[in-house]
Amino acid sequence: MNMIIKNAEMNKDSEGAFLGKTVFEVEGHTQPYEITFYSKKGKDWDYSLHFHAEPGEEEKLLVVDAFIEESEEAFDNLLDAALDANPEL
Repeated sequence: MNMIIKNAEMNKDSEGAFLGKTVFEVEGHTQPYEITFYSKKGKDWDYSLHFHAEPGEEEKLLVVDAFIEESEEAFDNLLDAALDANPEL
């Protein structure tokens, strides 16, 4: 699955937890996606995947979510894009 990263950001909240997101497109899909990341200490990451701007086909979102779950490389690429967006972290 070919993912094209469009935008990413990462910040820390007032308690020091990491909160970020990466906006990306998937080749052959009409709507871009946004994955949000959360970690209390920057080690174990929770994420949520949703459509970025407008709703799209739920089946395609589920396929992308399954791909991210199964591919450590895909997850790491999306997370690294967010982390790299804020070099101060």
